[in-house]
Amino acid sequence: MFELFTQSPRALDRAEGGLGIGLTIVRRLVELHGGRIEARSEGIRKGAEFVVWLPALPAMPEDAAEAPRVDVGRQSQARVLVVEDNVDAAEGLTMLLELLGHHVRVVHDGGAALEAAQANTPDVMLIDIGLPGMDGYEVAHRMRQHPDLTRVVLVALTGYGQDEDRQRAFAAGFDYHLVKPVSPDDLQAVVARLGNGKPETPPTVH
Repeated sequence: MFELFTQSPRALDRAEGGLGIGLTIVRRLVELHGGRIEARSEGIRKGAEFVVWLPALPAMPEDAAEAPRVDVGRQSQARVLVVEDNVDAAEGLTMLLELLGHHVRVVHDGGAALEAAQANTPDVMLIDIGLPGMDGYEVAHRMRQHPDLTRVVLVALTGYGQDEDRQRAFAAGFDYHLVKPVSPDDLQAVVARLGNGKPETPPTVH
């Protein structure tokens, strides 16, 4: 239940539901504080118990000098442009990326993506392949033709994960290929090191 986009079947009295990202975000928040979370239940309609363990801070003398603050996430922050026509999916990606400490902008079609990238060049773009009108392949192709945008790292987001799908994405100019639904770990593995331009080695996350 803590996996991204995981949901139980919807009954008729619960036609409207969420995206299945809430517990993933809760788990990530707890882990960022060095803790862990567990869920317990005796079965359907019997309720659930969520238990969170967090490490206790050691007691400090009142006259102890305040330790210098260290911004542990600054070096891994990236400017991310999410290109996704599904508003709910874009919102979910934005929440996860911001939770991981990145700066996020969102657009919903290929033309807007090119305009946004030229106006304020991002470090990385997460581009849905199945965009209406100008698809993700065409967006990547045009990005690679623009002299000021060649070093932007392009990540393809798609529901297709066959080898030919990956090869087509790389041929279009993508640096990485991620299959939906994207796990938070895979997303962080790619985005966390994207502030320094294109990768020097071939993509290994797909």
